[in-house]
Amino acid sequence: MSILAGIDIGGTKCAVSLGVMRDTTGQQIEIIAKRRFATLSGSMANIERLLNELEELLAEAEQADAGHGQLSAIGISCGGPLDSKAGLILSPPNLPDWSRVDIVTPFRERFAVPVGLQNDANACALAEWKWGAGQGSRNMIFLTFGTGMGAGLILDGRLYSGTSDMAGEVGHIRLAPTGPVGYGKAGSFEGFCSGGGIAELGRMEAERIFKDGKVPSFCAEPNAVPTITAEAIGEAARRGEADAIGIFQTVACKLGSALAILVDMLNPECIVIGSIYGRQLPLLEQMMQEELQREALPHSLSVCRIIPAGLKEQVGDYAGLSVALNQLITVNDQTANL
Repeated sequence: MSILAGIDIGGTKCAVSLGVMRDTTGQQIEIIAKRRFATLSGSMANIERLLNELEELLAEAEQADAGHGQLSAIGISCGGPLDSKAGLILSPPNLPDWSRVDIVTPFRERFAVPVGLQNDANACALAEWKWGAGQGSRNMIFLTFGTGMGAGLILDGRLYSGTSDMAGEVGHIRLAPTGPVGYGKAGSFEGFCSGGGIAELGRMEAERIFKDGKVPSFCAEPNAVPTITAEAIGEAARRGEADAIGIFQTVACKLGSALAILVDMLNPECIVIGSIYGRQLPLLEQMMQEELQREALPHSLSVCRIIPAGLKEQVGDYAGLSVALNQLITVNDQTANL
Protein backbone atom coordinates (compact mmCIF):
# COMPACT_ATOMS: atom_id res chain seq x y z
CA MET A 1 0.00 0.00 0.00
CA SER A 2 1.04 3.61 -0.50
CA ILE A 3 -0.43 7.06 0.04
CA LEU A 4 -1.46 9.65 -2.54
CA ALA A 5 -2.16 13.28 -1.63
CA GLY A 6 -4.70 15.46 -3.39
CA ILE A 7 -4.71 19.26 -3.31
CA ASP A 8 -7.81 21.16 -4.47
CA ILE A 9 -7.49 24.93 -4.93
CA GLY A 10 -10.67 26.94 -5.46
CA GLY A 11 -11.82 30.51 -5.28
CA THR A 12 -13.79 29.96 -2.07
CA LYS A 13 -12.18 26.91 -0.48
CA CYS A 14 -9.08 24.75 -0.57
CA ALA A 15 -8.80 21.12 0.46
CA VAL A 16 -6.15 18.52 1.18
CA SER A 17 -6.92 14.80 1.07
CA LEU A 18 -5.04 11.56 1.60
CA GLY A 19 -5.92 8.39 -0.26
CA VAL A 20 -4.52 4.90 0.22
CA MET A 21 -3.93 2.74 -2.84
CA ARG A 22 -4.98 -0.81 -2.05
CA ASP A 23 -3.20 -2.26 -5.10
CA THR A 24 -0.19 -1.41 -7.23
CA THR A 25 -2.27 -0.18 -10.18
CA GLY A 26 -4.28 2.36 -8.21
CA GLN A 27 -7.60 0.85 -9.31
CA GLN A 28 -8.70 0.74 -5.67
CA ILE A 29 -8.35 3.76 -3.44
CA GLU A 30 -9.72 4.80 -0.06
CA ILE A 31 -9.80 8.37 1.21
CA ILE A 32 -8.50 8.23 4.78
CA ALA A 33 -8.28 11.92 5.69
CA LYS A 34 -9.35 15.32 4.44
CA ARG A 35 -9.17 18.93 5.56
CA ARG A 36 -10.78 22.05 4.14
CA PHE A 37 -10.31 25.74 4.76
CA ALA A 38 -11.61 28.97 3.26
CA THR A 39 -9.30 30.31 0.55
CA LEU A 40 -7.06 32.97 2.04
CA SER A 41 -6.03 36.28 0.54
CA GLY A 42 -2.83 35.93 -1.47
CA SER A 43 -1.31 32.88 -3.11
CA MET A 44 1.64 32.42 -0.75
CA ALA A 45 -0.57 32.29 2.34
CA ASN A 46 -2.65 29.54 0.76
CA ILE A 47 0.36 27.55 -0.40
CA GLU A 48 1.92 27.65 3.07
CA ARG A 49 -1.36 26.59 4.64
CA LEU A 50 -1.73 23.71 2.17
CA LEU A 51 1.85 22.53 2.83
CA ASN A 52 1.30 22.59 6.58
CA GLU A 53 -2.09 20.85 6.40
CA LEU A 54 -0.62 18.06 4.28
CA GLU A 55 2.33 17.66 6.62
CA GLU A 56 -0.02 17.37 9.61
CA LEU A 57 -2.28 14.83 7.87
CA LEU A 58 0.74 12.68 6.98
CA ALA A 59 2.01 12.86 10.59
CA GLU A 60 -1.41 11.80 11.88
CA ALA A 61 -1.52 8.91 9.42
CA GLU A 62 1.92 7.78 10.55
CA GLN A 63 0.95 8.00 14.23
CA ALA A 64 -2.14 5.88 13.56
CA ASP A 65 0.28 3.10 12.46
CA ALA A 66 -2.32 1.57 10.14
CA GLY A 67 0.22 0.26 7.65
CA HIS A 68 -0.76 2.70 4.91
CA GLY A 69 2.78 3.05 3.59
CA GLN A 70 4.62 6.18 2.51
CA LEU A 71 3.57 9.17 0.42
CA SER A 72 4.14 8.31 -3.26
CA ALA A 73 2.85 11.35 -5.19
CA ILE A 74 0.92 14.61 -4.90
CA GLY A 75 -1.72 15.85 -7.32
CA ILE A 76 -3.00 19.43 -7.54
CA SER A 77 -6.36 20.36 -9.06
CA CYS A 78 -7.09 24.02 -9.82
CA GLY A 79 -9.23 26.01 -12.20
CA GLY A 80 -7.45 27.11 -15.38
CA PRO A 81 -5.76 28.64 -17.18
CA LEU A 82 -2.55 26.97 -16.11
CA ASP A 83 0.63 25.44 -17.47
CA SER A 84 0.71 21.86 -16.26
CA LYS A 85 4.19 21.15 -17.65
CA ALA A 86 5.78 24.16 -15.94
CA GLY A 87 3.59 23.77 -12.83
CA LEU A 88 2.22 27.31 -13.07
CA ILE A 89 -1.21 28.71 -12.20
CA LEU A 90 -1.97 31.56 -14.62
CA SER A 91 -4.54 33.93 -13.06
CA PRO A 92 -7.76 31.86 -13.10
CA PRO A 93 -10.93 34.00 -12.98
CA ASN A 94 -11.71 32.81 -9.45
CA LEU A 95 -8.09 33.37 -8.32
CA PRO A 96 -7.20 36.71 -9.95
CA ASP A 97 -4.15 37.38 -7.77
CA TRP A 98 -2.52 34.03 -8.66
CA SER A 99 -0.46 35.26 -11.61
CA ARG A 100 2.17 32.77 -12.84
CA VAL A 101 2.33 31.10 -9.44
CA ASP A 102 4.65 28.09 -9.27
CA ILE A 103 2.48 25.70 -7.27
CA VAL A 104 4.43 22.49 -7.95
CA THR A 105 7.93 23.36 -6.72
CA PRO A 106 7.02 24.05 -3.05
CA PHE A 107 5.35 20.63 -2.73
CA ARG A 108 8.15 18.81 -4.56
CA GLU A 109 10.80 20.43 -2.37
CA ARG A 110 8.94 19.84 0.90
CA PHE A 111 7.92 16.22 0.29
CA ALA A 112 10.42 14.92 -2.32
CA VAL A 113 7.83 13.00 -4.37
CA PRO A 114 6.41 13.46 -7.90
CA VAL A 115 3.92 16.34 -8.08
CA GLY A 116 1.39 16.89 -10.88
CA LEU A 117 -0.90 19.80 -11.76
CA GLN A 118 -4.10 19.71 -13.85
CA ASN A 119 -7.10 21.96 -14.31
CA ASP A 120 -10.19 20.85 -12.41
CA ALA A 121 -12.01 19.43 -15.46
CA ASN A 122 -9.03 17.26 -16.38
CA ALA A 123 -8.62 16.17 -12.77
CA CYS A 124 -12.28 15.16 -12.51
CA ALA A 125 -12.01 13.34 -15.84
CA LEU A 126 -9.09 11.31 -14.49
CA ALA A 127 -11.05 10.55 -11.31
CA GLU A 128 -14.13 9.34 -13.19
CA TRP A 129 -11.95 7.32 -15.56
CA LYS A 130 -10.04 5.59 -12.76
CA TRP A 131 -12.69 5.19 -10.09
CA GLY A 132 -16.05 6.36 -11.42
CA ALA A 133 -18.43 5.89 -14.33
CA GLY A 134 -15.68 5.82 -16.97
CA GLN A 135 -13.77 2.81 -15.61
CA GLY A 136 -12.64 0.44 -18.34
CA SER A 137 -13.02 2.93 -21.20
CA ARG A 138 -10.22 4.15 -23.47
CA ASN A 139 -12.07 7.14 -24.96
CA MET A 140 -14.09 9.17 -22.47
CA ILE A 141 -15.27 12.75 -22.16
CA PHE A 142 -16.06 14.27 -18.78
CA LEU A 143 -18.27 17.39 -18.68
CA THR A 144 -18.32 19.47 -15.51
CA PHE A 145 -21.83 21.01 -15.94
CA GLY A 146 -21.56 22.95 -12.69
CA THR A 147 -20.81 26.63 -12.16
CA GLY A 148 -19.32 26.48 -15.66
CA MET A 149 -19.06 23.98 -18.50
CA GLY A 150 -15.69 22.46 -19.23
CA ALA A 151 -14.46 19.08 -20.42
CA GLY A 152 -11.69 16.65 -19.60
CA LEU A 153 -10.69 14.34 -22.44
CA ILE A 154 -9.39 10.79 -22.10
CA LEU A 155 -8.34 9.76 -25.61
CA ASP A 156 -6.82 6.39 -26.47
CA GLY A 157 -6.24 5.64 -22.80
CA ARG A 158 -4.51 8.92 -21.91
CA LEU A 159 -5.44 12.36 -20.67
CA TYR A 160 -5.35 14.80 -23.59
CA SER A 161 -4.73 18.39 -22.49
CA GLY A 162 -3.71 19.97 -25.80
CA THR A 163 -0.74 22.04 -26.88
CA SER A 164 -1.19 24.74 -24.23
CA ASP A 165 -3.47 23.03 -21.67
CA MET A 166 -6.57 24.44 -23.38
CA ALA A 167 -8.11 21.25 -24.76
CA GLY A 168 -11.65 20.62 -23.58
CA GLU A 169 -12.85 24.22 -23.39
CA VAL A 170 -16.19 23.14 -24.83
CA GLY A 171 -18.10 25.81 -22.94
CA HIS A 172 -16.87 28.33 -25.51
CA ILE A 173 -18.67 26.58 -28.40
CA ARG A 174 -21.50 28.77 -29.70
CA LEU A 175 -24.79 26.91 -29.98
CA ALA A 176 -27.05 29.82 -30.94
CA PRO A 177 -26.61 33.39 -32.27
CA THR A 178 -28.09 34.79 -29.06
CA GLY A 179 -28.85 33.48 -25.61
CA PRO A 180 -27.49 33.45 -22.07
CA VAL A 181 -23.85 34.43 -21.69
CA GLY A 182 -21.24 31.90 -20.62
CA TYR A 183 -17.47 31.95 -21.06
CA GLY A 184 -17.88 35.54 -22.30
CA LYS A 185 -20.02 34.49 -25.27
CA ALA A 186 -23.79 34.79 -25.72
CA GLY A 187 -25.46 31.58 -26.84
CA SER A 188 -22.51 29.42 -25.84
CA PHE A 189 -22.61 25.85 -24.51
CA GLU A 190 -21.67 27.20 -21.07
CA GLY A 191 -24.33 29.89 -21.44
CA PHE A 192 -27.07 27.30 -21.84
CA CYS A 193 -25.63 24.47 -19.74
CA SER A 194 -24.24 25.70 -16.44
CA GLY A 195 -25.59 26.90 -13.13
CA GLY A 196 -25.11 30.51 -14.13
CA GLY A 197 -26.62 29.93 -17.56
CA ILE A 198 -29.74 28.26 -16.18
CA ALA A 199 -30.17 31.16 -13.75
CA GLU A 200 -29.84 33.65 -16.62
CA LEU A 201 -32.41 31.72 -18.67
CA GLY A 202 -34.69 31.91 -15.65
CA ARG A 203 -34.22 35.66 -15.33
CA MET A 204 -34.99 36.14 -19.02
CA GLU A 205 -38.12 34.01 -18.74
CA ALA A 206 -39.22 35.70 -15.52
CA GLU A 207 -39.00 39.15 -17.09
CA ARG A 208 -41.13 37.96 -20.01
CA ILE A 209 -43.74 36.45 -17.70
CA PHE A 210 -43.94 39.57 -15.52
CA LYS A 211 -44.42 41.71 -18.65
CA ASP A 212 -47.41 39.52 -19.50
CA GLY A 213 -48.93 40.37 -16.13
CA LYS A 214 -48.30 36.95 -14.62
CA VAL A 215 -46.02 35.60 -11.88
CA PRO A 216 -43.40 32.92 -12.60
CA SER A 217 -43.37 29.89 -10.34
CA PHE A 218 -39.75 30.44 -9.31
CA CYS A 219 -39.82 34.19 -8.55
CA ALA A 220 -42.40 35.95 -6.41
CA GLU A 221 -41.88 39.56 -7.50
CA PRO A 222 -40.06 41.60 -10.19
CA ASN A 223 -37.53 43.01 -7.73
CA ALA A 224 -36.34 39.46 -7.02
CA VAL A 225 -35.47 38.63 -10.65
CA PRO A 226 -31.72 39.35 -10.20
CA THR A 227 -31.57 36.78 -7.37
CA ILE A 228 -33.04 33.86 -9.33
CA THR A 229 -30.90 30.72 -9.04
CA ALA A 230 -30.70 27.47 -10.96
CA GLU A 231 -31.65 25.66 -7.75
CA ALA A 232 -34.90 27.61 -7.44
CA ILE A 233 -35.81 26.84 -11.06
CA GLY A 234 -35.00 23.17 -10.51
CA GLU A 235 -37.22 23.00 -7.42
CA ALA A 236 -40.12 24.56 -9.35
CA ALA A 237 -39.60 22.14 -12.23
CA ARG A 238 -39.68 19.14 -9.90
CA ARG A 239 -43.00 20.45 -8.54
CA GLY A 240 -44.32 20.25 -12.09
CA GLU A 241 -44.39 24.00 -12.84
CA ALA A 242 -44.64 24.43 -16.62
CA ASP A 243 -42.55 27.60 -16.87
CA ALA A 244 -39.63 26.02 -15.00
CA ILE A 245 -39.92 22.77 -16.95
CA GLY A 246 -39.74 24.81 -20.17
CA ILE A 247 -36.39 26.27 -19.09
CA PHE A 248 -34.94 22.81 -18.48
CA GLN A 249 -36.28 21.66 -21.82
CA THR A 250 -34.25 24.42 -23.46
CA VAL A 251 -31.20 23.34 -21.48
CA ALA A 252 -31.72 19.68 -22.40
CA CYS A 253 -32.09 20.50 -26.10
CA LYS A 254 -28.86 22.52 -26.15
CA LEU A 255 -27.08 19.83 -24.17
CA GLY A 256 -28.11 17.27 -26.79
CA SER A 257 -26.87 19.52 -29.59
CA ALA A 258 -23.49 19.97 -27.96
CA LEU A 259 -23.14 16.28 -27.15
CA ALA A 260 -23.81 15.47 -30.81
CA ILE A 261 -20.85 17.65 -31.80
CA LEU A 262 -18.62 15.81 -29.33
CA VAL A 263 -19.86 12.39 -30.41
CA ASP A 264 -19.31 13.18 -34.09
CA MET A 265 -15.90 14.72 -33.53
CA LEU A 266 -14.30 12.39 -30.95
CA ASN A 267 -16.26 9.11 -31.23
CA PRO A 268 -16.05 8.37 -27.48
CA GLU A 269 -17.17 5.25 -25.64
CA CYS A 270 -18.87 7.33 -22.98
CA ILE A 271 -19.58 10.90 -21.98
CA VAL A 272 -19.72 11.31 -18.21
CA ILE A 273 -21.54 14.41 -17.01
CA GLY A 274 -21.18 15.81 -13.51
CA SER A 275 -22.97 18.04 -11.05
CA ILE A 276 -26.26 19.47 -12.36
CA TYR A 277 -26.85 16.63 -14.83
CA GLY A 278 -26.94 13.99 -12.12
CA ARG A 279 -29.14 16.09 -9.84
CA GLN A 280 -31.61 16.99 -12.60
CA LEU A 281 -31.52 13.78 -14.64
CA PRO A 282 -35.34 13.31 -14.79
CA LEU A 283 -35.70 16.84 -16.22
CA LEU A 284 -32.90 16.58 -18.77
CA GLU A 285 -32.37 13.06 -20.02
CA GLN A 286 -35.30 12.41 -22.33
CA MET A 287 -35.16 15.61 -24.40
CA MET A 288 -31.36 15.52 -24.44
CA GLN A 289 -31.50 11.99 -25.88
CA GLU A 290 -34.10 13.00 -28.47
CA GLU A 291 -31.94 15.88 -29.71
CA LEU A 292 -28.84 13.70 -29.66
CA GLN A 293 -30.58 11.05 -31.77
CA ARG A 294 -31.56 13.72 -34.31
CA GLU A 295 -28.14 15.34 -34.56
CA ALA A 296 -25.41 12.73 -34.03
CA LEU A 297 -24.04 10.23 -36.51
CA PRO A 298 -25.93 6.98 -35.74
CA HIS A 299 -22.87 4.74 -35.97
CA SER A 300 -20.88 6.91 -33.56
CA LEU A 301 -23.80 7.30 -31.19
CA SER A 302 -24.43 3.55 -31.12
CA VAL A 303 -21.16 2.95 -29.26
CA CYS A 304 -21.42 5.91 -26.84
CA ARG A 305 -23.08 5.94 -23.43
CA ILE A 306 -24.21 9.20 -21.83
CA ILE A 307 -24.05 8.74 -18.06
CA PRO A 308 -23.98 10.81 -14.87
CA ALA A 309 -20.78 10.96 -12.84
CA GLY A 310 -20.29 7.79 -10.82
CA LEU A 311 -18.48 9.61 -8.02
CA LYS A 312 -21.42 12.06 -7.86
CA GLU A 313 -20.84 14.94 -5.45
CA GLN A 314 -17.54 13.38 -4.30
CA VAL A 315 -15.83 13.71 -7.68
CA GLY A 316 -13.99 16.81 -6.45
CA ASP A 317 -12.65 14.88 -3.46
CA TYR A 318 -10.99 12.36 -5.79
CA ALA A 319 -9.79 14.88 -8.39
CA GLY A 320 -6.43 15.75 -6.87
CA LEU A 321 -5.79 12.11 -5.98
CA SER A 322 -6.33 11.11 -9.60
CA VAL A 323 -3.76 13.70 -10.71
CA ALA A 324 -1.31 12.24 -8.19
CA LEU A 325 -1.88 8.74 -9.56
CA ASN A 326 -1.52 9.95 -13.14
CA GLN A 327 1.76 11.69 -12.27
CA LEU A 328 3.06 8.60 -10.50
CA ILE A 329 2.25 6.39 -13.50
CA THR A 330 3.91 8.89 -15.87
CA VAL A 331 7.09 9.01 -13.80
CA ASN A 332 7.21 5.21 -13.49
CA ASP A 333 6.74 4.83 -17.27
CA GLN A 334 9.54 7.31 -17.95
CA THR A 335 11.84 5.49 -15.52
CA ALA A 336 11.06 2.12 -17.11
CA ASN A 337 11.98 3.47 -20.55
CA LEU A 338 15.39 4.78 -19.50
